Amino acid sequence: MSISLKLERYKTGIDGLDSVLNGGLPENRLYLMQGEPGTGKTTIAFQYLLEGVKVNQKCLYISFSESSEELNAVADSHGWDISKLHMLELGSIEDQLKPEAQNTIFYPSEVEMNQTMSVLYKEIEKIKPDRIVFDSISEMRMLAESSLRYRRQMLALKQFFAKQNCTVLLLDDLTASPKDLQVQSIVHGVFNLQKLHPEFGNERRRINVVKLRGIEYLGGFHDYVIRRGGVDVFPRMVSSHHDPSLVRECYSSGIAALDSLVGGGLDAGTSTLFLGPAGTGKSTLSIQYAYAAAERGEKAIVFAFEESIATLLTRTSSIGIDLKKHIDAGTIKIAKIDPAQLSPGEFADQIRKAVLNDDFKLVLIDSLNGYLHAMPEEQFLTLQLHELLAFLSSQGVATIMVLAQHGMIGHMMNTPIDLTYLADTVILTRYFEAEGSVKKAVSVIKQRSGLHEATIRELMFRPDGLYVSPPLKQFRGVLTGVPQIISGATSPVENDE
Repeated sequence: MSISLKLERYKTGIDGLDSVLNGGLPENRLYLMQGEPGTGKTTIAFQYLLEGVKVNQKCLYISFSESSEELNAVADSHGWDISKLHMLELGSIEDQLKPEAQNTIFYPSEVEMNQTMSVLYKEIEKIKPDRIVFDSISEMRMLAESSLRYRRQMLALKQFFAKQNCTVLLLDDLTASPKDLQVQSIVHGVFNLQKLHPEFGNERRRINVVKLRGIEYLGGFHDYVIRRGGVDVFPRMVSSHHDPSLVRECYSSGIAALDSLVGGGLDAGTSTLFLGPAGTGKSTLSIQYAYAAAERGEKAIVFAFEESIATLLTRTSSIGIDLKKHIDAGTIKIAKIDPAQLSPGEFADQIRKAVLNDDFKLVLIDSLNGYLHAMPEEQFLTLQLHELLAFLSSQGVATIMVLAQHGMIGHMMNTPIDLTYLADTVILTRYFEAEGSVKKAVSVIKQRSGLHEATIRELMFRPDGLYVSPPLKQFRGVLTGVPQIISGATSPVENDE
């Protein structure tokens, strides 16, 4: 695809959308934004025009369907001052055609197309705007009555706008025609907005660029949200778009026996998966790595899906892990994630900003079960996670993921989704029965970055911290949950290495 280097780019007022467009919209072109009511077209249009006001451009909002009161209400809901925008409300042409009329208001349904366009052209020639929003072409389509006349009028509009040296954003609410290919073939760029309704939780919105002539852009769907202050777009994660980091470190857990089990520690730029049934210590083990990193002055961030921050602090402090002092110092950040409110694109964007803007070197996702529940209808979740892990690897970040298995003991356990092939290191935790007690075991079953122990060690939680025993050589069948004691072996639990 060829790239135009001569045209100036107009910023849209939305940083994420400008990233998708590799800088913004080329000037003096005609663009179409399609979406059903409620997808945020008017909000995006205002952001586009207000960005022009910031750089002292003349900006015009042409409204066929909404009154000035309705548009002001939209602006007020976001805290925007739109007094510097030129507003052309198409209300009553009878008033407009009177010589004494001062307001540009008329009803398109009451007059012929040529009268409507004549008034419209005069207003644009008088204002000479740099940016125009045309809201919406659905009314234009109904006013034209026939598809042939409608296409001719849209072509005439395109030629007129080209002579005015303005950049135009046409809005289409898809109420008259769900798929208007006639206009798509005329304009230089087409943007499609979608609003999805999951069975539970907030609605999800996403945008994709259907067409953009002569410009490279980031394809695919990109999640976005509408908040007070405007629309935020979260560009789809592409790991190759970020410069790789050459820094490689080894992250110790601060527990010699655990480091020995994983071959010295977790390497920066790798991903580690803690896998096991609920209650076997996966979260606590992963938090230990974040705590040890903070003790060395390195920054770690925890994305907690299930556990509240208060519960996490209470639980860890009971075994001697003081997270609060590092939270206060800024070396540890705990981000509580609500799966019902989050889209996958927004979650990936939070991680990207934490790494690129705030320099966090260890990222902990606890747990992937919550990540899966946040997007049960996403068909390509593993591809999204693959891109996320590749990005974190390229930045030299040590990534830790927690995944709970279904079941508690024995051979009946299963995993909700197989992600072991994505992780560089897989650490397995298990329950096992011994000496009339339920105990916990930890082992490493995979490590790409180096050698690791093939042993199984017991994991215990004490008031003074975590304890990892020497290898459980006295047992056979620990991973089955009901091991057998090897005759003559002695317990290693009380013999610290």
